[in-house]
Amino acid sequence: MKLSQFDFELPSELIAEYPSERRDESRLMVVNRETGTFEHRVFKDILEYFDEDDVLVVNDTKVFPARLFGRKEKTGAKIEVFLLRELNKESRLWDVLVDPARKIRVGNKLYFGENNELNAEVVDNTTSRGRTIRFLFEGTDEEFRSKLNLLGETPLPKYIKRGVEDSDIERYQTVYAKHTGAVAAPTAGLHFSPELLKRLEIKGVQRAELTLHVGLGTFRPIEVEDLSKHKMDAEYYIINEDAARTINDAKERKAKRICSVGTTSMRSLESSISATKTVKPSEGWTNLFIYPPYEFSIANSMITNFHLPKTSLIIMISAFAGYDLIRAAYEEAVKEKYRFFSYGDAMLIL
Repeated sequence: MKLSQFDFELPSELIAEYPSERRDESRLMVVNRETGTFEHRVFKDILEYFDEDDVLVVNDTKVFPARLFGRKEKTGAKIEVFLLRELNKESRLWDVLVDPARKIRVGNKLYFGENNELNAEVVDNTTSRGRTIRFLFEGTDEEFRSKLNLLGETPLPKYIKRGVEDSDIERYQTVYAKHTGAVAAPTAGLHFSPELLKRLEIKGVQRAELTLHVGLGTFRPIEVEDLSKHKMDAEYYIINEDAARTINDAKERKAKRICSVGTTSMRSLESSISATKTVKPSEGWTNLFIYPPYEFSIANSMITNFHLPKTSLIIMISAFAGYDLIRAAYEEAVKEKYRFFSYGDAMLIL
């Protein structure tokens, strides 16, 4: 398929600047693949669609404050440094994006904090905006992480035009986040409240937790018309034995629903398929790009947000639900003024 097939007109006012007042009270569109019909509900109504022994597969990655603002040595020019991934814990090497990139060269020193509490040196160029930097910090790793948390800012996506607010520290994070390493939230999970999770648990719905540290590559613009030519950035994922066992047991007993909560959970599952079409415990980097046509092996339902045009995210859910059905669902979403992207509303695909 071609990239242009996934374009659509999205009014800018439908891109959510803030989350819903309560996590589980965002709107929910239920898309039924079998009947081709849509229902308009509230997110906490998902309780009605799951039964005992169904499984929700969630991504328990935790977002860290990846956006730093600092100054360049000598000139004092203001710069933004976006931390992408840690390359070496001992030497504190990180891949980052810098802005404005033209001012940042190999050998430059960068200073962060009012009193230069944290310093770094640029050691390599990686892309036009990408650099590798080494933080110059003598303390323990725990002290270093504490300093990053103090000086860093919640990495809200750029399309959210307002500044970061205190509430974002909590709301741009799932309530079950555990393992730090993401620079963007697995947003389908943002709709779950502790109360809703407890009600699902009481009903007997199981939860399998995997980890995929979401990077900016998930949101990188696709620049080729032929989707087979697009290369995804690699993201690190972990599926442990407990999670694999929970999912495989559900598949073996033909549970009504094995539901992937989000595209990141789905990518992790599809990156760890054994020869017998079960999930194998695994850990590593995945650059899997899912586009139509694609045969999914594990999940038979999915929770996802409403995504922007021409992104890998809308392409994946079109592979899962069918291109024509998702096209119609998005036309319905725009007509009904659903809110889009990270802080937006949700879709349950059955």
